[in-house]
Amino acid sequence: MRPARIALAICGLVPGLWGADPFVGTWKLNPARCAYTAGQPMKEQTITITESGSDLEVQVQGISASGEPTRSHYTVPVAGGEGKIIQSTYEAVSAKRLGAKERQTNFSQGGKLVFSVRTVLSVDGKTLSAHVKGTDPAGKSVAGVSVFDRQ
Repeated sequence: MRPARIALAICGLVPGLWGADPFVGTWKLNPARCAYTAGQPMKEQTITITESGSDLEVQVQGISASGEPTRSHYTVPVAGGEGKIIQSTYEAVSAKRLGAKERQTNFSQGGKLVFSVRTVLSVDGKTLSAHVKGTDPAGKSVAGVSVFDRQ
């Protein structure tokens, strides 16, 4: 009888573990693993993603390649769709889920897509690769991959 209770208790915990979005957590840029074909990666960057109801809340802080501090804060639906900009140089944000461990986030200015980020979570969940393409807030072209380690 006791093994059955233990198995039932474990089964009761599993749905809670499956329910958490795999992107939730704190991610720190690993500059040595970044590779860009246009523009430059950030010198420092930390991304904090939390789940709030049906939304992901994303806060990004860092130091640009030119040494300027940067901040952005926005929410997007976990399932994908239009989000809400709280603090950013971009006017609008939207996201979509491409797979269990892959998301696409798009940023717009004046109704026009100007910057996109396709994030891919590693199989072990410890590394996040951000494939960026578009125009940065300074109007310069950016294309490359930034790699983040889970903290």
